[in-house]
Amino acid sequence: MWFLYILGWVALVIQIVFFTIGLAAGLYYVAELVEEYTVTSKKIITWITLVVLAVYFLFLVLEDFSYYMIICGIISQFAHLSILQNFPYVSVLSPHFIVAVILFFVNHYFAFAYFASTYYPLSEAMGYFTICLWLVPFTLFVSLSANENVLPTVSESRNESVDDSVLGSYLSKRGKKYGLLSLFHYINNHVFPQRNKKLF
Repeated sequence: MWFLYILGWVALVIQIVFFTIGLAAGLYYVAELVEEYTVTSKKIITWITLVVLAVYFLFLVLEDFSYYMIICGIISQFAHLSILQNFPYVSVLSPHFIVAVILFFVNHYFAFAYFASTYYPLSEAMGYFTICLWLVPFTLFVSLSANENVLPTVSESRNESVDDSVLGSYLSKRGKKYGLLSLFHYINNHVFPQRNKKLF
């Protein structure tokens, strides 16, 4: 009996590892798509934000949610739309981005307080959190890597003749790239061993 109990925990750990690897691969693929198709990505994220905004207005009419939670959610969607004005240039130090992050945590506080005081089934509470609180910030987080390779493009291998030009000087003065795609490239280059290609 204890052996099957231990086996169940080992299987749970293996499932979590597989889920994490699958999620990372999916995020990497989505980050590559966002980087490749920035105009389409902006349209998709804008439509997702407008749909979530419409959901908040439907909550205002159809549900008996807390007004603080609904108003904070509506304001956060307008903050997300203001971030998208300069897409794919998203600065994490811009006032719009900082306000959106603050509203993200405030909205979570109101949601946790409301769902702690009023009973809803887990599926309905998770539906609210997934659609209204996590969907748009998650898409914006994935799209942060899109502004890394916007024109002028970053050359992977820089030689001395390029560094003497205006473009080379600009590229050398740019700071480190931050974003989801850069994190995946860092993990790929530093964690996983590199295989040498065999020439036959």
